[in-house]
Amino acid sequence: MPITRALKFDDGWRTDSIYAISLELCPKRVRAIFGGEVVADSINVITLLEQGHLPVYYFPKADVRMDLMTAADQSSHCPHKGDARYWSLSAGGKRSENAVWAYDSPSPHVAGIGDHVAFVWGEMDRWLEEEEEVFVHARDPHKRIDITISGREVEVVLGGETVARTHEAMFLFETELPTRFYVPVEDVRMDLLTPSETRSQCPYKGEAVYWHATVNGQIWEDVVWSYPEPIEESGRIRDHLCFYNEVVDVVRVDGVEQPRPQTKWSRD
Repeated sequence: MPITRALKFDDGWRTDSIYAISLELCPKRVRAIFGGEVVADSINVITLLEQGHLPVYYFPKADVRMDLMTAADQSSHCPHKGDARYWSLSAGGKRSENAVWAYDSPSPHVAGIGDHVAFVWGEMDRWLEEEEEVFVHARDPHKRIDITISGREVEVVLGGETVARTHEAMFLFETELPTRFYVPVEDVRMDLLTPSETRSQCPYKGEAVYWHATVNGQIWEDVVWSYPEPIEESGRIRDHLCFYNEVVDVVRVDGVEQPRPQTKWSRD
């Protein structure tokens, strides 16, 4: 969906639509590892930010092991960036088809990614920003997470039972996402929870583990999660658990029922 903006003219306001796409130089050293080898290593990576898409790192070809690549038959067209060609990647006994792409003659507004290549994120073994591993996708420089401790009472109700209550919650505010309430483990009814095998990763928080909740004979799968070893910036949520606001009966803060958000995690 394009962004709508309002413009002021002498005869009044008018609206038009724009498609948001931008390039930003990443100030960090970024590396991609495949087959046990560093296949890209650069301090001049460009982050492409495109509306409706995850951020993507583009590496100067001079900083990429192009000798490990063979041209592929794959091609694609983007109305906003132009025509892309692809390579397959081989290293350390591994091979990935169509794992690398480039826009040799990109559209003028993204001309900066000319002579750069990008990698299919999930095909790489690891990604590093400086010495820190990055998960899921490139980090958005405009994404912000604020974690603050609150003295307000937070109560989580599920299946008609209070499953968590605390005056020491961590409130996590994340760009474009609902506020999350992380409750100290000692203030959660752990007797109602069963560990799950589900795992997920977040480029801003680390790897999460999950629990199922069983209340009055009903099971809610993967309704609560935590980050046992969060990345340093999110270290304050260690030893805290968080319930999906979208799924539980209600979350109350100082007795006030919080609106139930509608997100991709909603189960209504």
